[in-house]
Amino acid sequence: MTKKVRVRFAPSPTGGLHIGGVRTVLYNYLFAKQHGGTFILRIEDTDQSRYVEGAEAYIFDCLDWCGLTPDESVMHGGDFAPYRQSERKDTYAKYAEQLVKNGFAYYAFDTPEELDEMRQKFKTHDNPSPQYNYEIRERMRNSLTLGEEEVQRLVSAGAPYVVRIKMPINEEIKFTDMIRGEVSFSSALVDDKVLLKADGMPTYHLAVVVDDHLMQISHAFRGEEWLPSAPVHILLWKYLFGLEQMPQWAHLPLILKPDGNGKLSKRDGDRLGFPVFAMDWTDPRTGDKATGFKETGFLPQAFVNMLAMMGWNDGTEQEIFTIDELVEKFSLERVHKSGAKFDYEKAKWYNHEWIKKLAVDRWQLAVKDDFAKRGIDISGDAKLKRVLELVKDRCSLLTDFYEQAKFFFEAPKTIDVDSIKGKWNEEKTAFFREWASSFDKVEWNAVTLEASFKERASSKNIKVGELMLPLRIMLVGGKFGPGVFDIAEVIGKSETQQRIEHALRLL
Repeated sequence: MTKKVRVRFAPSPTGGLHIGGVRTVLYNYLFAKQHGGTFILRIEDTDQSRYVEGAEAYIFDCLDWCGLTPDESVMHGGDFAPYRQSERKDTYAKYAEQLVKNGFAYYAFDTPEELDEMRQKFKTHDNPSPQYNYEIRERMRNSLTLGEEEVQRLVSAGAPYVVRIKMPINEEIKFTDMIRGEVSFSSALVDDKVLLKADGMPTYHLAVVVDDHLMQISHAFRGEEWLPSAPVHILLWKYLFGLEQMPQWAHLPLILKPDGNGKLSKRDGDRLGFPVFAMDWTDPRTGDKATGFKETGFLPQAFVNMLAMMGWNDGTEQEIFTIDELVEKFSLERVHKSGAKFDYEKAKWYNHEWIKKLAVDRWQLAVKDDFAKRGIDISGDAKLKRVLELVKDRCSLLTDFYEQAKFFFEAPKTIDVDSIKGKWNEEKTAFFREWASSFDKVEWNAVTLEASFKERASSKNIKVGELMLPLRIMLVGGKFGPGVFDIAEVIGKSETQQRIEHALRLL
């Protein structure tokens, strides 16, 4: 019988949510929805020393913004609670003890000082960072080298110890990855990872296997950086539950720097001036800030669309996908094996396409809030909507609207008169004064304004082209903006007159 599809994303609450993490969420979500399955979010907080206040809530806020809501989580409940590993602490010890009892793991009593000494003692030119592996373990203080009586004495005395997996000396370990096909490892190259720490908390290696089993996870998707840990996890599945119980795995390609040289990091974003986190994140411990796509001015639909295409396509030329289309067309078979370069200009292109595609009502409030943060409070939503329709083709980000549209709501603070002074004359001054004084006789809309403008230019024997740029600069302050008569219609008769008079005084 085929397992019901149950997938999970298991972040650690240690900081901001990188776009690589959101893409993992997205692929999990799409796969679950496509197969009528369940998407679980499990908080992996076993390393309490790295826990950051507020990080867990931030993760859920990011996913809410993206529209990728889990079916089961600490926030949404479910039949497999608790969904926080720190609340499952008592679950893991018995599995660690079972591994020790069956000879697949052992107690290690080495102190931090002894481990440091080991790394120095066995360091060579060819092996500068010795690992606690099948060779080293025979020379350390653990239940493999100490007598049974001594082990019992140490345990009874409360001596701190960890539980380490006992990696086989020379065994080929392999599995079939849903993206990469068959992958194999030599156990001789893998160290004896810690499974249970001295404080009784499991490491990721033990916790992920136990939790995936208990939560009946059918498929596990994670970044390819976890591939080196695969042999440890495969052996834990084999030793504890049987390989037939193991989820199907897919290791996703990395998101690379724009030059393709290594994994994309926050430092790359800071250096090159683009966000790599879903939303703004400030580390409460250091005050260190990371810029998010949301605050930079991205629409969630565009962000999700862009992430889907970073490492996947449906085999066609289509690039713009709704979430429903992604659910329908997504397949792991078309996820690339190689890393995907991050291209910020392409990211902005996606956003520009979505700004044009969506009804203004879907993102109008975000633009209005951005204007308010910059000191312009907009009261009339109908006027704002008209303005956004006029300038949206010029904006790649929601934050671009301020520069492209602020002159609709306040007179420009500077007027670029220098660009028109060279060809200015009294005849043009007279034209604009007369045209502005005729406004009471003109029906106030772009069509009639343009007609009256051209008629008056013709009667004065002045080329319309010589007057259009000056009018734009009078109303906008510079050489940009949508149709100039549309601008006049929106800002109104009185404001148009005032801006013309102000510019004429400067000229």
